[in-house]
Amino acid sequence: MNPLEPMGRRAKAAARALLAAGPRKNAALLAAAALLEQETAAVLAANREDVSAARAAGTPPAMLDRLALDESRLRGMAAALRDVAAQEDPTGRVLEGGTRPNGLRIEKISVPLGVVGIIYEARPNVTADAAALCLKAGNAVILRGGREALHSNRALAALFRRALEQSGLPEDCVQFVDNPSRESAAWLMSLDGYLDALIPRGGAGLIRSVAEQAHVPVIVTGTGNCHLYVDHPADLAQAVEIVYNAKTSRPSVCNAAETVLVHRAVAAEFLPRMKSRLDEKHVVLHACPEARAILGAGALPATEDDWGREYLGYELAVRVVPDLDAALEHIAAYSSGHSEAILTKDYAHAERFLREVDSAAVYVNASTRFTDGGEFGLGAEIGISTQKLHARGPMGLRALTTSKYVIRGDGQIR
Repeated sequence: MNPLEPMGRRAKAAARALLAAGPRKNAALLAAAALLEQETAAVLAANREDVSAARAAGTPPAMLDRLALDESRLRGMAAALRDVAAQEDPTGRVLEGGTRPNGLRIEKISVPLGVVGIIYEARPNVTADAAALCLKAGNAVILRGGREALHSNRALAALFRRALEQSGLPEDCVQFVDNPSRESAAWLMSLDGYLDALIPRGGAGLIRSVAEQAHVPVIVTGTGNCHLYVDHPADLAQAVEIVYNAKTSRPSVCNAAETVLVHRAVAAEFLPRMKSRLDEKHVVLHACPEARAILGAGALPATEDDWGREYLGYELAVRVVPDLDAALEHIAAYSSGHSEAILTKDYAHAERFLREVDSAAVYVNASTRFTDGGEFGLGAEIGISTQKLHARGPMGLRALTTSKYVIRGDGQIR
C-alpha cells in the first residue's frame, strides 16, 4: 500500500467539505494571516534552523536567499493571504451556456480540481501561497516540501491547520508530508485515485523527474531560461537598467534574465555600458566570441551549454546577433518558454516579437521580473506554468479550477 493513501483519503473527504464551505474559506485565510503575524517569532526560529543547516552544508547564496525568511517577507506572506481572501471566488462562474431547441438549459461552470499535490524545494513561501490558493479555489492540498525548508514548512503548515480548525473547516484541507525523502516524493507521484493534479515547483531536475515519473496528471511549472533582446534601435540607457533589474534584483528566481541578445549595430556601445552596471553586482558574463571581443578578458567564453542554462545566480550569457531574425531563432532554440523581452524603439519589431515568441509571457521594454501572480493582479501564485494545456503563465485562482456541465430540463427524453 502507498504510505500516503491515508492522507489521500482524508484529502478527498476534506475536498468534499469545501464544496459547501462558502465564506468559511475566506475566514480561514484571514485567520491564517493573523496567526502568521502572531507567530512570527516561532516561524523565524524554525527558519533559522533551516538556514543554519543549509549554510553549513555549503548551499550557494542564491539558494539561501530563496530559503531565508525575515519579518518583511512574513508580512508580505500575510498580506498575500489577505489579498487572496479579497478576490472573487473562482468557482461557480458560468463560463458559457444557453438553451437548446428542445428546452434543455445547458451551462458550463467552474468547479474545483479537487485534491492538489504540490512538490517543491527550498522556498517556504510556497507553503503559504499554495495552501491559500488551493483553499480559496475549493481544493484540498497535500504539500511535500524539500528537506532544506523542513522546519519552516512544518511551522507554516501547522498554522494553516489551526486556522482551518478555527474557521470550522477540516484541518485536512491542508496536509503536509513531514518526510522530505525521495521515497515520499515517489509516493505522492503515485497517489492515483486521490490526487486530481500534481504541481512541481523547483529546479529543472525536480520538474523533469515529476513529469517523467508521476502516475497522476501533472501541471508543469517550468524553469526560467529568460531572454532579453536589445534591438536596433533601442533606448540604450533604458535597456541597461532593464537588464540590471532583470538579472540582479533577485537572481535566484525563475523570472530573472539568464541570456541577453544584442543587435550587432548597437553592441559596441551597449555592451560596455551593460557590463559597467552589472559589475556593481559582480555578475559573471559568459559571452560569444563577438561579444567577448568587445567586453575583453573580463568576460568568459560561452559554451553551448550556457545558452540553455538557468543560472539562478549572478551569471549571465551574452550573445551578439545580426538582426531580429537571429534573435527569434536563438530564443526558439533555447528558451524554456517562460518569459522573454524585446527592448526596442521599433513598433514593427515589437509587434513581431510579441507575435512570434512562443513563451508564457512576452514583454516590450520591461523587465521579465514582472512575471509574477502578484504583479499580474492574481494575488499569490501556485507557480509559472510553461505548458500549454489548461494553464499557462502565472497560475492564480482560476488555474486551480476545472469545469463541469450543468443541465436543467423538464422531462426531456431522447
